[in-house]
Amino acid sequence: MRKQNSIFQTGFLSEAGSELENNDYFACVELDNYACYVAADGLNSQQDAKSARIATQSVILAFQEKPSLGKRAIRSYLKAADKALCQYDSRERLKASVMVVVTDYEKMRYGWAGNTRLRMYRDGQAREQSQDMSLGSDETKEKKLPEDVLAKHEERNNLYGYAGQGKGFSPCLSKKISLEKGDILAVYTRGIWENLDSGELDDVFSEAKEEPSECLDNVEDLLLSRQPENLENYTLAAIFVNKVFQDPERKRKRKKRMIFAAAVFAVLLCISLGVWFFRRWRQKQEEELEQRFSNMIEYIQDANFVRAGEECKEAQQKAEKLRKKKELQKLSDYQKLIEVITGAEEAFDQGEYEEAQEAYVTARQRSRYADRIAESYIEKRLGLITDYRSVFDYIQLGDMLTASGDYDRAEEKYLYARKLATGVYFEEGRQDALDALDTLYEMRNKAEEADTKEAKEKAWNETGAASLASEGDKAFDRGDYEGAKAYYVMALEKYQELGDQAHGDLIQTKIQASGQKSEENKGKEQMAEDYLAAGKVQEETGDRLEAKKQYLLAKNLFRELKKDEKVAEVNGQIELLEAALEQEKEKEQEKEDLEVKGDQGKEEVHERQSEDMENGKDDLGMVGPGSLKKELDGRVETRTEMAGPGVDEGGVE
Repeated sequence: MRKQNSIFQTGFLSEAGSELENNDYFACVELDNYACYVAADGLNSQQDAKSARIATQSVILAFQEKPSLGKRAIRSYLKAADKALCQYDSRERLKASVMVVVTDYEKMRYGWAGNTRLRMYRDGQAREQSQDMSLGSDETKEKKLPEDVLAKHEERNNLYGYAGQGKGFSPCLSKKISLEKGDILAVYTRGIWENLDSGELDDVFSEAKEEPSECLDNVEDLLLSRQPENLENYTLAAIFVNKVFQDPERKRKRKKRMIFAAAVFAVLLCISLGVWFFRRWRQKQEEELEQRFSNMIEYIQDANFVRAGEECKEAQQKAEKLRKKKELQKLSDYQKLIEVITGAEEAFDQGEYEEAQEAYVTARQRSRYADRIAESYIEKRLGLITDYRSVFDYIQLGDMLTASGDYDRAEEKYLYARKLATGVYFEEGRQDALDALDTLYEMRNKAEEADTKEAKEKAWNETGAASLASEGDKAFDRGDYEGAKAYYVMALEKYQELGDQAHGDLIQTKIQASGQKSEENKGKEQMAEDYLAAGKVQEETGDRLEAKKQYLLAKNLFRELKKDEKVAEVNGQIELLEAALEQEKEKEQEKEDLEVKGDQGKEEVHERQSEDMENGKDDLGMVGPGSLKKELDGRVETRTEMAGPGVDEGGVE
């Protein structure tokens, strides 16, 4: 009924062009519910090759066996053509470019392999067009060149997909397209598009009526008018959709589809709710599993392996419920690690250090399968066990040296054992070392009774040398480098008498450092004296600001050298200088005030200058020799009183 209630008019032309034979082929079949239109372009160089005809017939036969508009069906039609060409007995392998259009008189879909083209027109405009499966087409798209450039591109016939390709054959398929009254489908081979551009075809079909023959004639006239030198076989088929099938049961089918969709929606809703509740339960279980796992990790990091084992068991139960094999395996590795470490901890607490060491070594190996989570703790415990055993080894070595009479070396071993035990908080080892030292001292005292006087004298010399070196260090810290050097020289003599080369070399280094520091201080002191002298020169020349700057530089250096008396001296100079600067400012202010008053002011200036001359001041308001000396004496006296008894009065001018 679909064919009877629709109007599809088809027309085509297919000519050999300038070739001897026409290797293009077009065929169509219109069934009650479906129609198929096929155009093929033979790609063989043989004049009598039948590749286009074989491909077209194969597609039509496959379509008639199982007509359908589905993608899988159209792909099977094109693969049937590919298979037929591959299996055909010929001197050379047959190849063809194929375009297939299938419609149910209401919708359409097309598929193609090669560079046979399709254009769909609606309302005089091209709404759909195929893309060539050629290297030239890809290059024009990449370079964004106009479509018409492809007609002359040297790679336009270099195809990567065509019927007869065999292995790797993969045709292209369009989406399903709804048809409307007045649509026109144009299918054509390369003999057309190599000589006519798409714009010329669009012009022809934009003026088409309800008959395809006129359009076909116009295209052929336009093609032949070009008179190309080498005109390939050309084929053009035009399918005019003058009426589209309207399904009379569409409303009822739509209602059925809506009822079916509602039922499906209800079922999907129930399934979705079930899945949602299941996922929510599973998510909760996974969160608990993750929390248990996180707790286990934290307990391991806190070295609480008992609680870590409990959390690991709980996590394993959750993982079993969720059937997570990967997590179960991981938790199993953690469980084994925790068990080994727990056993090692028990052996360590009981003092079985050798057994504990073996267990920790095993735990270190298992830690590799548990993200190395406890590796640092295991290494720490192994190091601790090594230290514990080293304490016992040093005590045993000290016992051997004591038995051989080498008390000094034995004491060294016992002291090191005590130090090592104290550092690792090994109370048992520390007490054993102390007991061994007590025994050693008792034996050594008995052995050294005959040499007491000589030993005391040697000890006295060592103490004296150390005391002199200590005094030198104190003087060095105070900045008294000359004094420090004197102490170091005396200490060096003591160490040389004792034959202590190591301490002697150390004291030599300190003597050199004291000499260097002393030279540096002398340089700084000379620089400070230079700043002080420069300040006095600037003050004499009247540049009091520059003089103050030089005094401040000298003051900073004297303070750095801890020369308090020189600091006090410079402070006095700065205070006198600041007083002179203040007097200058006052005189300048008075002069400005008098200038404002006019002639009366001038007389007052002369009178004041006369009075100033009598009082020891010059006409510029500067302090004269007599009054300056009085003022300086007064300032120096005041400064001395403020400095207190610790300041040398003679140090201030």
